[in-house]
Amino acid sequence: MFCFRPEDLRQMARDELVERKEEGYCVEEVEEKFSKIEIRTMADLRSFVEALERCPFRRDFPYREPSSFSEIVLQRPRRLQKVSVRISDEELFDKIYGGWLGRCAGCLLGKPVEGLSREQIEVWLKTADSYPLEDYFSPFRDLPEDAPGWLRDRIRHIDEHFKRTGIGVLRGQISCMARDDDIDYTIVNLHILENYGLGFTTMSVGEAWISLLPYLRVYTAERAAYRNLVNGLGPPETATHMNPYREWIGAQIRADMWGYVAPGNPELAAELAYRDASLSHVKNGIYGEMFVSAMISEAFVTDDIETIIETGLAVIPKRSRLAEAVKDVVGWSKEYADWRDTWSRITEKYGHYHFVHTINNAAMVTMGLLYGKNDYEKSITTSVMAGLDTDCNGATVGSILGVVLGAKNLPEKWVKPLNDTVESYVLGYNNSRISRLAERTFKISKKILES
Repeated sequence: MFCFRPEDLRQMARDELVERKEEGYCVEEVEEKFSKIEIRTMADLRSFVEALERCPFRRDFPYREPSSFSEIVLQRPRRLQKVSVRISDEELFDKIYGGWLGRCAGCLLGKPVEGLSREQIEVWLKTADSYPLEDYFSPFRDLPEDAPGWLRDRIRHIDEHFKRTGIGVLRGQISCMARDDDIDYTIVNLHILENYGLGFTTMSVGEAWISLLPYLRVYTAERAAYRNLVNGLGPPETATHMNPYREWIGAQIRADMWGYVAPGNPELAAELAYRDASLSHVKNGIYGEMFVSAMISEAFVTDDIETIIETGLAVIPKRSRLAEAVKDVVGWSKEYADWRDTWSRITEKYGHYHFVHTINNAAMVTMGLLYGKNDYEKSITTSVMAGLDTDCNGATVGSILGVVLGAKNLPEKWVKPLNDTVESYVLGYNNSRISRLAERTFKISKKILES
């Protein structure tokens, strides 16, 4: 059994209350009682959660957001046809390798500023005389006396990690793709396909996590699902039991492998993503992974960003909050020439979500894609300057553009510092060659294309 501190239990209670409200439940009575209750034990938390589970659904909730695959299919706007991928093996590999490299570089770009706001990132960049962002974040030799405390703390933490490990995330210090859970999951999903095949189940994913990932190196919804697995629960309970993070970004960052191995087949990519996502997520948490996997699949056959986004929308429920957010961003991008204006609209409407929620971050990904206009650098820098979960969003945007452009067309200044190497906590995969991971991915993709 896992033990929790009282403050952890109270935070879980607060997060569960917010999650229920966002899903469309009438929680006002329980919320009022919560303000007068001190949650100290797991029994207190269970009683509170049970009270929330009895809350009725709002009759005026305008969204339809199922979690079962069959119901999701019924709620999608249209069915997609598999597209014939007419490229050579060399081109297919180049796109897959581009996806891996683009994902790593975009993730690494956002890593130093994860969780910072757009305003804080601008302060960092202007303090370093490097605004707007055009390269990896630079280190500081001497911070000015008036530098804010949060910037001093962040730089000190990064510098201490670099001195201790030799693994850097700032310009001039980078020697590989530093370990990040965004990349760990791409590696794990490659392992799943190699060891379980295309017929893997949601429980296969759980088995792989327990075998390959350290518990303390998975977070939020993934940690809750991991804990539930160890305590003997199976899907779908792994996603719902004591998991208030079930619509956060964790599944969305696991999407890429399913798109890499299903070129031109977004329906398959989305189905594979569903099997993965439903271990730890429900509703919009699941949709985020399906949305991204379908976009990556489509990126093999078109470079039209709006078409890629429309394909992503086609595999998720049309009356979901995620679909609404993405369509909002598409509309705002046509209205405003400057991404900052669209950012303001996103923040105004979706800023109430936690900074690692699926919906607000998917909106920032969409914004980065649209305003990047097929320019890799502009796409990843825009998504990172927007703030929120910057490493995740930089990775997702970088992955999609990497597939669109191919490895050969990615700017050297972004990929050369990686030295074709990725650090990972996945058992047996530390210091892997990115090119080798791409080769293994290519073999699976080619086999699926030929089947």
